[in-house]
Amino acid sequence: MMNKTVVLNVVGLTPNLLGEYMPLLSRWAAKGKVVSVEPVLPAVTCTVQATYLTGKLPNEHGIVANGWYFRDECEVKFWRQSNKLVQAPKVWEMAKSFDPNFTCANLFWWYNMYSSVDYAVTPRPMYPADGRKIPDIYTQPNELRSHLQTQLGQFPLFNFWGPNTSILSTQWIADSAKWIEERYNPTLALVYLPHLDYCLQKFGFDQNLIAKDLQEIDAVCGDLIEYYENRGAQVIVLSEYGITN
Repeated sequence: MMNKTVVLNVVGLTPNLLGEYMPLLSRWAAKGKVVSVEPVLPAVTCTVQATYLTGKLPNEHGIVANGWYFRDECEVKFWRQSNKLVQAPKVWEMAKSFDPNFTCANLFWWYNMYSSVDYAVTPRPMYPADGRKIPDIYTQPNELRSHLQTQLGQFPLFNFWGPNTSILSTQWIADSAKWIEERYNPTLALVYLPHLDYCLQKFGFDQNLIAKDLQEIDAVCGDLIEYYENRGAQVIVLSEYGITN
């Protein structure tokens, strides 16, 4: 039987952010092991996540950027969502080949649509004919969409990225991870927590300017780590890249 594992992807987190404003993560890291990750280039979300989930380099898995030029359409397109674009076996597919009972939940890691993962939740806005953009999610199985938004409220898409970014979207993702854990108990849970990304891109590495953001993500991570460890899971915290001034 495989060990239960949870991977918290805390975007932008680097060891030098641990300290005064992140006491929970700092204490937890001190009890375990902190290692550096050899980066791939480009160090952007889609490329790094695909590398983590396949163990292959960008020239092998095909995700060479967050977007690329589609020659047949003569257009640049960003943030494609089909998992079929990742041209290498994923970690959950390899794990299932060893243990057919292995299950995986992917909470907001990218390329999460039309995937072979067991449980998927990812942003998927609706675009009515009148030009509005309505927050919504894509889920696998499909019925998760209505259950999650009934229990947790509508996914706060406009707090996920951009000038209105707040802890609300990261907290919603964390709550959805707990919701799925309690009902499906996946062997592997991949949880994307993006809260630090936007503040670091706005302000750079100035802890005085991002103190509130550090405290907010620390509280979410501390709560999730305690929750999952109480359920016997091994927790791994990683990041896709660091941001400097």
